[in-house]
Amino acid sequence: MPTPETSGLLAEQLLRLTRRLHRAQKRHMEPLGITPAQSRLLRTVSHSDQPPRMADLAQRLEVVPRAVTTLVDALEAHGSVRRVPDPSNRRVVRIELTDTGRATLRALREARRAAAEDILAPLSDQQRDALGDLLNTLSGTPDHRC
Repeated sequence: MPTPETSGLLAEQLLRLTRRLHRAQKRHMEPLGITPAQSRLLRTVSHSDQPPRMADLAQRLEVVPRAVTTLVDALEAHGSVRRVPDPSNRRVVRIELTDTGRATLRALREARRAAAEDILAPLSDQQRDALGDLLNTLSGTPDHRC
């Protein structure tokens, strides 16, 4: 049976690794002019069946609506998203990706892969597979290998 010390050590190792991965991602994303929060909003918009409403984005991102407005303003200035009226209710504003936004998402995916490679470089393919299996078990998600 694991000891509390072992669990505490594992938790600390996971936190350190997460912080290291965030720093690496931020470093790789910096040349794109997109913050991690903006990246998350872009990914959320791209995974929506139809352009989401601002309120839907706030709910999915678990932030206040004002935070979404700030993110959308910055991404709109970047040319990655645009506000469009809802076809059935002109008072509702939806957010859709632009071609620039789709290109930015592709670049962001590559930046995330490069950051992950920075972290995973010391591991063999077999170790990476084992780590992936362990992470899937911990997160309760099925195997989604790329």
